[in-house]
Amino acid sequence: MTRSLQSLLEHAERQRDESLALVQHAEATARHAHQQWDQLHSYRADTEARAPGHGGRAAAIELLHCHRAFTQRLDQALAQQRAALQSAEQALQLQRQTLLQRETRVAAVRKLIERRLAEQQRGHARLEQNRSDEAATQRRWRDSANSPEAVF
Repeated sequence: MTRSLQSLLEHAERQRDESLALVQHAEATARHAHQQWDQLHSYRADTEARAPGHGGRAAAIELLHCHRAFTQRLDQALAQQRAALQSAEQALQLQRQTLLQRETRVAAVRKLIERRLAEQQRGHARLEQNRSDEAATQRRWRDSANSPEAVF
């Protein structure tokens, strides 16, 4: 295998490994964003369940206004977190596509190396066959020249 093909393979493998690390990081980021969204969503549901006036209980109007303002802020936080989650998932998809492209490149370079090695082996086999044929031809010439039936 030529040095340049080996260098190309090493470079492609390094790029693939970097992409794999980026995919793992993007997966962790998306997982974290999803966990945060789940926590906010759960907290929003708990807040609503404990709302003043819930279940027919009497509550002061100021308390109801405060609760409503708080749940609106929670809804905004949920919307922001949903956007962050979608962004993280998109980034993850892009990183996965890049990884797939780089894995394909590594496989293509390996296939090229295999073909080049096979070509080399076929070339060596042809050369060896030619040498063997030449040696056999020379033996026949010598044998025929040394045989008593040879006429000069």
